[in-house]
Amino acid sequence: MSETAAILENSAEFFLEYGIWGLISMSFIESVFFPIPTDVVLIPLSLLNPKMALWYALAATIASVTGGIAGYLIGQRAGRPLLEKSLSQKRIARIDAVLTHYGGWGVAIAGFTPIPYKFFTIASGIVNIKMTTFIIASVVSRGARFFIEGLLIFMIGEQAAQLLDKYLETGTVIITLVLILAYLAFRYRTRFIRRK
Repeated sequence: MSETAAILENSAEFFLEYGIWGLISMSFIESVFFPIPTDVVLIPLSLLNPKMALWYALAATIASVTGGIAGYLIGQRAGRPLLEKSLSQKRIARIDAVLTHYGGWGVAIAGFTPIPYKFFTIASGIVNIKMTTFIIASVVSRGARFFIEGLLIFMIGEQAAQLLDKYLETGTVIITLVLILAYLAFRYRTRFIRRK
């Protein structure tokens, strides 16, 4: 077992001991500073009690968005030096460019895909994205990710674990790319119609 895998397993076991409160705690801190994703607790906790999977997804979403708001406020007050402790200038510049150009879409992409959401919560506060836009993007993206996991486990139980392990990360990236392409096509079509 690699060192990263061991850390993931130990963290999951620690938070799993506290049930839904462990899930809520991890979801919150993951959105601010914790490097381990909420999924490592949400999935096994839901597998222990599939009937509760959707409630766990809801709890994870609420806690994650609340943590995201905390990260946003920290970004507003502590600013760029906080990000500089964790990321290179090149990566910070990329995040800035994404958020400045795409705003809420950048937050939504980070919230739904494997991209670390916490960096975008803090950076959103730094670049001063509108708070309501940030919250809506966070609710939609985090909710979509966690409810996909919860719904699969609720419907097919143990079999969902293998599907999520194999396809979750790739699937979220593909869905995001399809949505981006659909948005760009819609935008292009709207501009084209206006020119006529």
